[in-house]
Amino acid sequence: MHHRPSELSGGEQQRTAVARALAVDPAVLLADEPSGNLDHANAERLHELLGELSRDFEMGMVVVTHNRSLAARAHRVLLLENGRLQPAAVQDGVA
Repeated sequence: MHHRPSELSGGEQQRTAVARALAVDPAVLLADEPSGNLDHANAERLHELLGELSRDFEMGMVVVTHNRSLAARAHRVLLLENGRLQPAAVQDGVA
């Protein structure tokens, strides 16, 4: 609260951006690498939180990620290959 955005760590900036997006109670959350700047433990906490929010508030999410753990939580996974979206082949719950 007492720091300028440039004084925050990358992870703090990332968490603040997620909080800002959720503060307006969106029907759909668009997220591009929402846990990209977080360490593994905080990324997993954020993934859990996003799943809970989606279920509890019936909020849709479109998430772009390279994180397989986060992608595995999705109801539907698409891969961008050669400029085209393709349904992902899911094996053992991981796309």
